[in-house]
Amino acid sequence: ELNLAAANSPLDPQQRLFLETAVVALETAGYDAEQYAGSIGVYGGAGMNGYLLNLYSTPSVRDRVTPYELFIANDKDFLTTRVSYKLNLRGPSVDVQTACSSSLVAVHMACQSLLSGECDMALAGGVAISKQLGHLAQEGSIYSPDGHCRAFDAKAAGTVSGNGVGIVVLKRLEDALAAGDTIDAVIKGSAINNDGALKVSYTAPCVEAQAAVIKAAQAMAEVSPQSISYIETHGTGTRANS
Repeated sequence: ELNLAAANSPLDPQQRLFLETAVVALETAGYDAEQYAGSIGVYGGAGMNGYLLNLYSTPSVRDRVTPYELFIANDKDFLTTRVSYKLNLRGPSVDVQTACSSSLVAVHMACQSLLSGECDMALAGGVAISKQLGHLAQEGSIYSPDGHCRAFDAKAAGTVSGNGVGIVVLKRLEDALAAGDTIDAVIKGSAINNDGALKVSYTAPCVEAQAAVIKAAQAMAEVSPQSISYIETHGTGTRANS
């Protein structure tokens, strides 16, 4: 049931946390949006909104808030534009929804925006918050029967859901160096593609497409495979039949 504190705010908690994290990200980077002379863009994605279902099922909320207000406060289309509005950011503000890859695709698109000169700084990330407790494990589905995800392990049997929010502040390297910014990492290149239809099922990965996008990212970064000593991946821990 919806408590009284939550009933006073129809805003999706995911959007609130994304906004709060955007403020922290900018402050951590040492910037005040109102004082920054350049253009700041926002790219981000959000998970499925279960909060709206809770709001619609609460009569006191429906009587107090119009359907349009609920729409503005909860629809994914307003995730990034709310940040731009609240922080007075005038760069591109784009919602990126590509399921599990949303936050990384947001980073890729933010990099492209910086390289093309659409903005001088970009916030990029994602948020997924759910109060779902447990899951139903079924044979052939992606969910783990014991609640543990063992990616790249012989005992891998499925994945589990999680909650989190994260935003990075991006700038062109030469601009960051000139400003004396703290630089935690340098993105040398990135690429995106899609598997298309040539795979065993809609949610299954395609090895050929994955190899192609990795090759494209390496070409963009102008690095050789032999020079890479560490690889971080997205592993679901689901079974792969050989």
